[in-house]
Amino acid sequence: MINKQRQGFAFHLAKIHPPRAVAVLGLLCAWLNCVPAGQAAEPPNSNSFDVLVGTYTSGKSKGIYSFRFNAETGDLQTLAAPAETVNPSYLVVSPDTKFVYAVNELHGCGSEQGAVSAFHFDAASGALTFINKMPALGDDPCYISLSPDGQNVFVANYSSGSLSALAVQPDGSLAGPVETLTHVGHGPNPERQKSAHVHMVIPSPDNEFLFATDLGEDRVYAYHCEPGSQTFPLHPAQPPFTVLSPGAGPRHLAFSHDGRFVYLIEEMGEAVVVFRVHGPHLEPIQTVRVAAKEWPGDVGAAALHLSPDGKFLYASNRTNANDLVIYSVDAQAGILTTVGHQASLGTKPRDFCIDPTGNFLVVANQDSDNLVIFKRDPETGALTPTGKTVEVGSPVCVQMIPAP
Repeated sequence: MINKQRQGFAFHLAKIHPPRAVAVLGLLCAWLNCVPAGQAAEPPNSNSFDVLVGTYTSGKSKGIYSFRFNAETGDLQTLAAPAETVNPSYLVVSPDTKFVYAVNELHGCGSEQGAVSAFHFDAASGALTFINKMPALGDDPCYISLSPDGQNVFVANYSSGSLSALAVQPDGSLAGPVETLTHVGHGPNPERQKSAHVHMVIPSPDNEFLFATDLGEDRVYAYHCEPGSQTFPLHPAQPPFTVLSPGAGPRHLAFSHDGRFVYLIEEMGEAVVVFRVHGPHLEPIQTVRVAAKEWPGDVGAAALHLSPDGKFLYASNRTNANDLVIYSVDAQAGILTTVGHQASLGTKPRDFCIDPTGNFLVVANQDSDNLVIFKRDPETGALTPTGKTVEVGSPVCVQMIPAP
């Protein structure tokens, strides 16, 4: 192991020799929750999408669930039995949709250590077949992304304040970690910011940089990214980070489709911050509220996603608010205008997704154990309840891809 300290940038760099894969067979268990027994999911068509849902497994959930979504009717139908894996709290799908990678959000040693699991995905049947699992070399991995070429997986380890890069092999298996970077700072909030907490790692649209939000340090770090590198694919950019307001707690990012702007949601600061992107440097140009002005309670901002046409931005707001915030987007200036709020019809809306046609939004309510489907107006951005819900234990991540 090599530890280094670089002037002006506090982190430890650990070179990790790839360990052997731990072969753990994922057990599949029959589970149907929205299709009556004996009724098959409808065949895919141009308006059909596969939906993968990551969960916490301490309650009713078994792992990763797959559905088929009809973008004409808003119906969700179960495809396959869940892929059993522990706390797959965030998922990413390979560019060719053949593979799915999930964090195993754990904090401990041995079988309880944070990890990343690889699965083969049969898009036609929705079945996930376990391939292998690798340690994330950090505690409580909570986010995962892929390099554009699909050759590296990047993981945010929340409790250890680190990010790891793993190599992806041609057969979809994992062969890392090959690099781990650990942040060592802290923030002003004694309860939430005693140490660094990396919450998200995401490549920039131009594929030049990897950005990492650090809730504990109130910073967004930028790294140069070398696509396809099997050793040390990440290098600190200059400047190495953007500083946010003290106690903001940066959580998630969403880039504009042209890459000129990036939107950041502050979990603790109750705001969305708009930045103009200058390579690794982020220039703040606007801050807007997440909570409704009249809302008296606590908030816990979570996910942030743009509509397919880029005209609207949506944010989820947990704790007492339990709603979705709708913003219109000025594409030229990047500026946001609050359109309204829509109750999530559940408790703790941790994540959501908008189908590629832009007609529907599916929100995952973690504490009420359900997915709720809303009709979306592409012209106004407004959300209307469809009355359609699906029971899933502790859903916390929703990914949608075209069905075959």
